Amino acid sequence: MRVASSLLPLAGLAAASAIGQRSSNGCSALKGNLSGATFYAGNAVYDYETQNFWSNTEIMSPGCVFRPQSSKQLAKGLQKLVKANAQFAVRGGGHMGIRGSNNIDNGVLIVMSNLTTMALSEDQSVLSLGPAYRWIDVYNFLEPYGLAVPGGRLAPVGVPGLLLAGGVNFYGNQVGWGCDSVINYEVVLADGSLVNVNQSSHPDLFWALKGGSSNFGLVTRFDIETIKSPKIWAGAHTVSAEYVDQFLEAAATYAANISDPKSHIVPALVPGDSLLASVILFYDSEDTSYPEIFKPFTDIPSISSTVGFKTLAEFATELGAMVVDDINDVFVAGTVKGTTYDELLEGISLINNTFFAELPKLYAQIPAANISTIQLDWQPIGASWMEATAARGGNALGLDASKVYLCYAEVVEWIGSAYDEIVAAWVQETTYKINNATQAAGLYDAFNYMGDAAGFQSIFPGYGAANHQKLQRVARKYDPHAVFQTLMPGGFKVF
Repeated sequence: MRVASSLLPLAGLAAASAIGQRSSNGCSALKGNLSGATFYAGNAVYDYETQNFWSNTEIMSPGCVFRPQSSKQLAKGLQKLVKANAQFAVRGGGHMGIRGSNNIDNGVLIVMSNLTTMALSEDQSVLSLGPAYRWIDVYNFLEPYGLAVPGGRLAPVGVPGLLLAGGVNFYGNQVGWGCDSVINYEVVLADGSLVNVNQSSHPDLFWALKGGSSNFGLVTRFDIETIKSPKIWAGAHTVSAEYVDQFLEAAATYAANISDPKSHIVPALVPGDSLLASVILFYDSEDTSYPEIFKPFTDIPSISSTVGFKTLAEFATELGAMVVDDINDVFVAGTVKGTTYDELLEGISLINNTFFAELPKLYAQIPAANISTIQLDWQPIGASWMEATAARGGNALGLDASKVYLCYAEVVEWIGSAYDEIVAAWVQETTYKINNATQAAGLYDAFNYMGDAAGFQSIFPGYGAANHQKLQRVARKYDPHAVFQTLMPGGFKVF
């Protein structure tokens, strides 16, 4: 039942008024010596930055854009916003397709576009990297040196969001999550102080930033270890629908015994006019093709294949071509776990069968011409990945090295905001049914990888109770007034 606004409780009206006041106060607070970095509607910078997002889902109408020229200027701006009790959002690469995660209506949109550090240490073992970049910028910079870092797999993905979420990457079986290779963060804290965070300076915060996202401060530089990787053997191996069962068996075979740390796979099913099964194959070698560990996939006859020797930048660009700009989208994360081939195949099959059983309901409500992409993919994470994490000091994600995890992502991309609610309802119902099926089989795990999660999902309880509580303690210590929980409404919160 709709209630007239005049009958709303006074407390509700007061809360709404307070939010509106916090939104309008922010732009005013940045006047003065920060005016040159603050832009309003009608200005070319405002118009560009408020549209510089991957998905239409993220487009909103901030009151102004604050584009600091340096970390120190960002720190001053944050101090002013906090003093004014003003709401703000922060955008790095702009690839998190959840409305309000990196944008805001009426408040201040802080963009990291001018924080452009990009420099190698003298021995080339560490890359210092600002949050302005997308991963293709990083790989293009490193290519002449024959180097790589464990970053995003698709060219247009942003640097800060991926690393703060944990960071699934091609080199995970060698070095763990992307965040595990970060050895230092430069961070603006809630009080406006600028600190370096590493194993010896603020070690609790160092741990928390490895998967804890934006709950503790604004990262203005990542110092990340490099990997010698001049060329890779990689590509997409695609097979027809008649081989789907064999394809899923190959995925379970790989997951159950990830014996070669140079390898990485992303198997996916893509429905359309005809169902396709396609696996991204990655092997960190400049002279080995068709490695034995990929044989269960490469023995299946392909209808198309792009595998070959190339640079990381070339491969990220190849995969980035799959990213369609200016669409509406939702990603949903989930996980099953097991220790044997049979358990992992059962988990894959349950997810697959449930997802495809629900698809007709979506097709019945949205014209085919308005569906851009539907995809279901899996990411196996096993002992070698987690041993690499442990060797680098661990992180907040809380995975158990005695298990093999299959993180999956449901992806729907569509054209036309008229279908937003239909898709949202469908993915929530489908995810609920998948979770019920995997729970009944004893294969469900509460871990949801943040980089593939939907806004309706919870993240930090899936890290385990102890890690979740530790993250909350760290947040209270470094942000005692809950600036990043309240004034920055976007993102996944630890509370």
